[in-house]
Amino acid sequence: MLHRRTTLTLGLYALAEAALPRPAHAITSRTGPSRRGGAGDVGRIRETTAAFGRLDDLYGGGHARGAVAAYLAGDVAPLLRGTTGRARPALFTAAAQLAYLAGWMSADMMRPGLAQRYYIMAVRLADEAGDDLMRSTALRSLAVQAVELGHHRVGRDLADAAADGIRTRSPARTRAWITGMCAEAAAATHDQRRAHTLLRTAETELEHADSRPDNAVTANYRRESFAHQVGLTLTHLGDLSGAEEHFAASLHSRRPVERRTRALIGARLALTQLNRQHPDVAARTVLNLRDDLSGVESKRVHQTLSKICTTWRNATTDDPIGEADRLLATLAGTGGPGR
Repeated sequence: MLHRRTTLTLGLYALAEAALPRPAHAITSRTGPSRRGGAGDVGRIRETTAAFGRLDDLYGGGHARGAVAAYLAGDVAPLLRGTTGRARPALFTAAAQLAYLAGWMSADMMRPGLAQRYYIMAVRLADEAGDDLMRSTALRSLAVQAVELGHHRVGRDLADAAADGIRTRSPARTRAWITGMCAEAAAATHDQRRAHTLLRTAETELEHADSRPDNAVTANYRRESFAHQVGLTLTHLGDLSGAEEHFAASLHSRRPVERRTRALIGARLALTQLNRQHPDVAARTVLNLRDDLSGVESKRVHQTLSKICTTWRNATTDDPIGEADRLLATLAGTGGPGR
């Protein structure tokens, strides 16, 4: 079961379109034959999840999301029903990682109720596996979603619950990843002092990280990731100059394979520049994202771009603003970001 505080938090956070899902066994109670799994199955699930994750990085949550859901229900669930013994905890952790990815992709496509159900499924599968780290990973993403949707206090409580779950048994890089989210959530609730304290703590934890930065979703936190987190935190605190600096640093350090992330951070950078009354700079940022935006299917990116179009509507006849606005209109008309 979820900790009592988390249970209350999730009850408050439940969106109108999404009641809390059934317990973890819901995924294992579907019709169809069960199958006994072993270490080989765990490896295959992890490799498949990693492959889907790479596609998500390149093309956004709208690409292959249905395939992820089908794989979880059709291939993984029968193994959860039929497996006992030594392989069972690792199998449930692998299933939790897959459910987490399904939640992340759903959130990217602005399907908050569906994303919430997958994230809570990941929490409960992680509970079944006894995997506190995976559990906190899913709670952190629930916090991200809550803050993005304006449920700031709930997001703070979820982030704190994620931190509580890994305080003594986790790599420094993972602690930095979750502490950074705690800072953003604190800023969203206007707790400036705590937000800055948590940012300093996250930076220190990241400096002491000894795990490889790409060995698992829970450890995939680099300096550029931290810079993005700082940008979001400073945005909530009203420091748009600082936010612009950190968004730009994060964007310029991103690898080509992180196309969706580049598109999202670039869009947030452009919106920040526009809110700082620098429309020409924002337009150039959008134009520099042309290749990334054309290949990404993400309603979260599209939502930010729509805010940009609305904000500079009165200035679209000026170059390069007009050119950038025409680019966004073309992308929207051809099923670009957010199709």
